[in-house]
Amino acid sequence: MSIEVQYRSVLKRIQDSCEKNRIAHQVDLLAVSKKQPIEKIKELYHIGHRKFGESYVQEAVEKIELLRDLEIEWHFIGPIQSNKTKYIAKYFDWVQSVDSKKILTRLNNQRPDDKQPLNVLLQLKVGNEESKSGCSEEEILEMIKSSPEFVKLKIRGLMCIPPPAFDEKIQKEYFQYCFDVFKRMQKIGELDTLSMGMSNDLESAIACHTTMVRVGTDIFGVRD
Repeated sequence: MSIEVQYRSVLKRIQDSCEKNRIAHQVDLLAVSKKQPIEKIKELYHIGHRKFGESYVQEAVEKIELLRDLEIEWHFIGPIQSNKTKYIAKYFDWVQSVDSKKILTRLNNQRPDDKQPLNVLLQLKVGNEESKSGCSEEEILEMIKSSPEFVKLKIRGLMCIPPPAFDEKIQKEYFQYCFDVFKRMQKIGELDTLSMGMSNDLESAIACHTTMVRVGTDIFGVRD
């Protein structure tokens, strides 16, 4: 199938799930373009899509440089190494995977003065996978309370990557926990974005009130 057919299919899944769950707010689609060639990003851009997500800094910077004439909103969604923060701060519009105050501080200090504040999502740890990044609810609360220190950042909300689960009930338990934390954090800060749900579980995420889903394979096909 063509990228356009697959893209329209994902949009329909989002629309159908919103209608089924009576979701009134808009659910944004982030096209995860990591390991995808420039040509596929251009193809999706010319169909009308603007939000793209990357996980590997060096690969992403090369793409952003090559596509700088296009009005793309770039999101960084991968694990963040301290020695890469200067590139994320310089090149991206959003970063969805912040999991420490140290990283917040580095991004704030390294964000160029001539750019708009960097939009930030704090990654909430869900499940007990040792390999996954993320912070506890207490750590997120501390970072949101300290947000006035970070004048070059705008903390917009939360992101999560639950452990893989094929059981819809388990998927929804993870996502409901994230939504509950998000609602509690909204009482502390002006948060408007909850990023959760991918190709195999976006319907469960929408049922639990996500505002953004991150889809790669179901749009672009299997990565090279």
